[in-house]
Amino acid sequence: MKLRKVSAASAAVLALALTATACGGDDKDSGSSGGDGKKITIGIKFDQPGLGQKTPDGYAGFDVDVATYVAKKLGYTEDQIEWKESKSADRETMLQRGDVDFIAATYSITPERSEKVDFAGPYLLAHQDVLLRADDDKIKSPEDLNDAKLCSVTGSTSAQNIKKELAPKAQLQPYPTYSACLPGLQNGAVDALTTDDSILAGYASQAQFKGKFKLGGFKLTNENYGIGVKKGSDLKNKINDALEAMVADGAWDKAVKDNFGPANYKNEPAPKIGDIKS
Repeated sequence: MKLRKVSAASAAVLALALTATACGGDDKDSGSSGGDGKKITIGIKFDQPGLGQKTPDGYAGFDVDVATYVAKKLGYTEDQIEWKESKSADRETMLQRGDVDFIAATYSITPERSEKVDFAGPYLLAHQDVLLRADDDKIKSPEDLNDAKLCSVTGSTSAQNIKKELAPKAQLQPYPTYSACLPGLQNGAVDALTTDDSILAGYASQAQFKGKFKLGGFKLTNENYGIGVKKGSDLKNKINDALEAMVADGAWDKAVKDNFGPANYKNEPAPKIGDIKS
């Protein structure tokens, strides 16, 4: 009789434990709202202030804010995001291999890239521009770059395009990175730095350069930044929905102000999904 009582009690305890375990599992799954407790891997730049930068305190920038918002709408919390560096030359390969779920890394939508990956967005319309010293009143148009010293970064075609098409007498000064150009621009070793205006605004917004530089506002090209996903991924439509929500609730405007505000970046309004400016 005593043995039966113990067995019955043990069975009750076991049943209770199994019930609790099952309930706990259900809570975890529903709490992740699609994430199921797993990670989402997102590609960003690690070295672009104002857009995607790895800092001692984590990751910061407009692309990071956009990606974080999108991930939240997909059902992932910030601590479920795994950030992965996505250098320009590696982006298509990373998506095709499945190294990342999506990429938000100043990723301009082009016909060539669209043959290899799909794009959600665009979420920002940028333009090639020039960064000048704040007190420079000589360079008011691209033609004024003739005879000017223009920073040329290894692997970039921006400066070469200006020399070829707009200012053939521009003197290209080679530097290894955009960040290396900034001290040269500040001390007069170069007169201008050129790349996307969003990238320039990010650099100019750094605390040590606040008020020292200005954007030319030349709008030399249209750069439609999109979020890259693997070809055929069902994430594309979900990300588009998230981007529309970000604009609608004001989070997009806040992210622009937070990341580019110190550079007085005159950004374009948030683009409509699928509206690619040529």
